[in-house]
Amino acid sequence: MLYCAFSYDGKRQMSRQIIDGVAEKVVLPEGGCGLDVGCGSGALTIAVAKRYPQARMMGIDRWGAEYSSFSKALCEENAKAESVSNVTFAQGDALRLNFADETFDVVCSNYVYHNIPSRDRQEILMETLRVLKKGGTFAIHDIFSHQMYGDMQMFVQRLRNMGYERVELINTTKGMFMTPWEATWMALGGSAILTGKK
Repeated sequence: MLYCAFSYDGKRQMSRQIIDGVAEKVVLPEGGCGLDVGCGSGALTIAVAKRYPQARMMGIDRWGAEYSSFSKALCEENAKAESVSNVTFAQGDALRLNFADETFDVVCSNYVYHNIPSRDRQEILMETLRVLKKGGTFAIHDIFSHQMYGDMQMFVQRLRNMGYERVELINTTKGMFMTPWEATWMALGGSAILTGKK
């Protein structure tokens, strides 16, 4: 049932809906560069790159044994299959991004951080936002449950207090990407997009 719901070849195509929906939330300027943290198969990296052919996207992932179906080679094959050349892929760690402050015009991610063992996932979000340029946009889709992240409304206010603009936590389980019933049976309750502008 999960395969049928998420597969790009299936009737439901939830994965495609989510990837396209997250990609719509960022704006990548001409000549700019964006970062997809935890890119997996490269789907979100490629989707953003296709929207902005005059810019570049980089996807990073730790890949590894627990996600052995994903690899840098698979990302590159998927980009080639989609005729997308304005992408690069590299090994990386979301906990310690190997980039200077304010490197990217866009940062995005899809269902990554809840899989990272951490006592403070809000600080993982701050590490991602650290590499975003002033004026850049972000879209991070994840399971933002209180158990995993703590009080996300307070985090949203924290970003606003820091000068971030249009910060929203948009629930994606009420028809945006899935129905409440789908979110329940797929254990995706709490799914939302954290979006805004630095």
